[in-house]
Amino acid sequence: MVNVLADRQRSALSRLADAESLINELILGKQEVVRLCLTCILARGHLLIEDHPGVGKTTLAHSLARVLGLAFNRIQFTSDMLPADVIGVSVYDSERAGFKFHQGPLFKEVVLADEINRASPRAQSALLEAMEEHQVSVDGHSYDLPTPFFVIATQNPHEQSGTFPLPESQLDRFMMTLSIGFPSRVFEQALLKGDDRTTLLRELEAVLDANEVIELQRQAEGVFASDALTGYVLDLVEASRNLTWIDNGLSPRAGLALLRAARAFTLLDNRDAVLPEDVQAVAPAIIGHRLAQGLASAERDALTRRLIESVAVD
Repeated sequence: MVNVLADRQRSALSRLADAESLINELILGKQEVVRLCLTCILARGHLLIEDHPGVGKTTLAHSLARVLGLAFNRIQFTSDMLPADVIGVSVYDSERAGFKFHQGPLFKEVVLADEINRASPRAQSALLEAMEEHQVSVDGHSYDLPTPFFVIATQNPHEQSGTFPLPESQLDRFMMTLSIGFPSRVFEQALLKGDDRTTLLRELEAVLDANEVIELQRQAEGVFASDALTGYVLDLVEASRNLTWIDNGLSPRAGLALLRAARAFTLLDNRDAVLPEDVQAVAPAIIGHRLAQGLASAERDALTRRLIESVAVD
């Protein structure tokens, strides 16, 4: 029985590698970004993608859902959006002489909150409970969201017109913040000469299913992290609170996210124990937006690297 289970686990992990390869065929030249996206899913986190329009944010989100075999919904956030447009609404049913809840677009396994900073803070707040508790509350009743549940939000640069900055409480719900960036000339030429991305996206087939994704998430939680490794994570967190050139020290939630993501990153690399290098690989995406808001992605990465360099590895 143990051998059968081990074979199933290896098979799911092998097919996860196949899923990663399929996404890389669609999102050209962004292997590191794709690896971190999968890491975020396996770590049960949520993802914020900051970048200019047209670099493939929506395509990346949709391709992740398709290859993992997860139900997908896209919500276009606008300035006039209300929380009910995201969560759903209770409507009076005359036949039943009572109110019936009609689920909003949030009730899917993968939800793309597109251009989230186009919406007002009131609409943005509709995601807070969902992302933290995996449920929503309407008229005194709680409704569970699907499992797995993964939010991918995109936002345009703050300097563009019609945007509302995400508050700290909302940013902290995102395990990772990533920037795709423009492709290199070689990959952009391949993009221009290749097939239409929309057509390729429609042709993508599921490699895994929801149950297998849940099992992989459980495997990620079980990846070994030594006392020395968890001590290294604590050293990074404590250093962020004591260094004078960092405005916002990391919270305990950030430390937990760092360790969870490092475990998932290790699993994706098909290893059974977390190394300090795994923590360092995921750190910019996890702690950059928590250390300093309002800075460009490259500036946040530089700040994170400076923090990492300030902490010795025992």
